This record gives sequence, C-alpha cells and structure tokens, in this order.
Amino acid sequence: MSTTSLVEKNSVSSGRRWLIFAGIILIAINLRAAITSVGPLIGIIRDDTGISNTLAGMLTTLPLLAFALLSPMAPAMARKWGLETTLLLSMVLLMFGIGIRSLSSPVTLLLGTAFLGMAIAVGNVLLPSLVKRDFPRQIGLMTGTYSASMNLLAAVASGVSIPLATQAGLGWQGALLVWGILAVIATAVWVIEWRSSDRKAEIRSEQGKAPNVLRSSLTWYVTFFMGLQSFTFYVNVSWMPEILRSQGMDYSGAGWMLSILQFVSIPFSFIIPVLAGRNPNQRLLVTISAICMLAGYLGLLFGLTSLNVLWVILVGISGGANFSLSLMFFTLRTRTAQEAAALSGVAQSLGYLLAAVGPMLIGFLHDMTTGWKVPLMILSAVVVLLFLFGMGAAKPGYLKVRGEQE
Repeated sequence: MSTTSLVEKNSVSSGRRWLIFAGIILIAINLRAAITSVGPLIGIIRDDTGISNTLAGMLTTLPLLAFALLSPMAPAMARKWGLETTLLLSMVLLMFGIGIRSLSSPVTLLLGTAFLGMAIAVGNVLLPSLVKRDFPRQIGLMTGTYSASMNLLAAVASGVSIPLATQAGLGWQGALLVWGILAVIATAVWVIEWRSSDRKAEIRSEQGKAPNVLRSSLTWYVTFFMGLQSFTFYVNVSWMPEILRSQGMDYSGAGWMLSILQFVSIPFSFIIPVLAGRNPNQRLLVTISAICMLAGYLGLLFGLTSLNVLWVILVGISGGANFSLSLMFFTLRTRTAQEAAALSGVAQSLGYLLAAVGPMLIGFLHDMTTGWKVPLMILSAVVVLLFLFGMGAAKPGYLKVRGEQE
C-alpha cells in the first residue's frame, strides 16, 4: 500500500477527529460572511469614502476574480506545504484582509477585499480535499454540514450588516470588521491542529506529480455544473429584488424575498449531500433540482405574481441543492484527496469566472430590452444547460487521470 493511501486511511486519530471537524466548520463559516456582509452596505461605503459606483461594484466583483485566479494554485500550495499549513495561512490572510478593509481608505478597502478573496479561494478549493482525506466514510454528512454552515452565515451576515452599522453604531467599518472575529477563532483552532499534526508525513503524501484532471471529460461536466450554478446564485442575489419590484413589489417586500431565497436553501444544502452520498448515481437529485429552478424562473417570466413566494422558494431550494451537489462531485468523482483538490481548483476557477460575468450580463440584457423577460428566458436556458452538465457529472464513476483511457 502506498504512503498516500496509508495517510488517507489513518490520518484522523480519534483524539483529533473533533478538532478537525471543528476546524472544517470554522473555515466554512468564514467563506461567505466577509463577502455577503458588503452588499447591503455598499451605498454607505460609497458615500463615506467618495468612491465611484464602478469601484463600489468592485467590492463584490474582486473576490470572485480572486476565486477564479487563485483556485487553480491552491492544490499546488497544498502539495508543497501540506493541507494543514495552507489552510492555516489562508485564515491568517483572511484576518489581515478583513482588518485592512476597514481602514476607511479606498486603497485599503480594495486591497483588503482582494486579500480576503484570495484567502477564501484557498478554503473553497481545499475543504472538499480535507473531507475526502479525513472523513472518507462521512463525505455526504460532512459536506452537508459545512455547506449548510456556510450558507447560514452568508444569510445572517447580509441580514445584520445594516443593523450593526446603524442601530449598533458600529458604522460600516465596524460592521465589516466584526466578521474578523470568526477568522480569529478559526485561526486559533487551526494553530492547535497544525501543532498536533504530522506535517512532514502529510507533505510527503501530497508531493508528487499533480493529477492531470483536464484530460477527463468528467472534469468538464463537473466544472460547467459548478460554473452554471454559481452563475444563477450571483444573478439571484444581484437581481431578484429588482425582478420582483418590476412586478409591483415594494423595496421591503423584495428584500424579504431575497432573505427567504437564501434561508430556504440552507436545509437543502445539508440534506442533498447526505442523500447524494448514499447513492453512486445522483441524476434524480439533479433532475428534481433543475425542475424546481426552471419552474421558479418560468413562473416569474409568465408574470404569475400571486405565486411569487412559491417561485422564490423553488429557486432557493434548487440553489441550495445545486451548490451542495457541486461540492459533492469534487469528492464523489475522485479517488484521492489530491485528485479532489485538483478537480475543485479547476471547477471553481471557471465557475467563479462565470459567476462574475452573470450579474453584468443579466444587467446588460435588462438595459438593452428595458424589461426582465429576456433575462429570465436566458436564465431558463442556463437551467437547461445546468441540467445537461449535471446529468454528466452525476453519472457514477471516477476521473480518468495520468494517461488512463476514458
């Protein structure tokens, strides 16, 4: 048996198991809160710092670009330094990014945003690999737990940003800085884990030739599934309130609808991975999720406004399911933690490029057509593509790497 196999099989002793579990959850809750807390505060930040609308928009675009650029590099970092060390360094960088983002200068605002985006990119890519390595028999449960935790904190952060800034008197700087507390706690736990781990053995197990996942057609099914579900998520967050307002809903109601969309996704981001991990074939889950999202978009397209709550709930359910399925595919379609990291890096790099394009494209189509029918038709077409690529990703099997024949 190879060194890698031995490490993967025996890497988690009973004494460290709960520590690693806590570390995974703490990283997960740091992967969205620092980003989703910005959106509600953009107007306040813009007025206080005097930045343009273009620069204000970069506060949400920069992290996505950082995800796209750094995701392919994260597996190489893990091979060089080990998973434990790389994740610890990412949390340190996240603390630094959150800290300097809150210094009120436009330069530090953008620089801090870029740093925290890079830190989060590393966590995004390497958490599935860590789950694959240390919890090979609980992949569905672990993926569901950390994806639900991530979505929960994302929703909470977007909901409490304005109250923290105004009612609590923290200002936008304090409302953004408060999320650094989570990064400090995660860093402290990972320092303990880092000191207790056998880093030399881990680095030896991660070294060697990187898996060439690009040769496998399965990689591209998983990659486009990841990309298209990210596309729909960021479009929903950016434009769903405006779509609902165009159908007669007021600002408050549209804002609550966005909250509903995010919160209904949380239980499904936990349930779906558990179900996916019990069956080698996830095509039924992909099909049900696609039907839900398509029904939601078509309901909005045809203006069935009396059922808008239902359409939003269906889109939210599907969003949670698709996100967690994309994370599961990184582990279910690979044999080793190294392969999972490589697939995760490729898929998330392209995925977040598509996510960055989505809100701009849909906004452009809205401006060109002065309505939401064409954008909703495009979103419905995206769901069809999401279904087709999802069916390929959900088929039982593993990546073919290192010259294996398909």
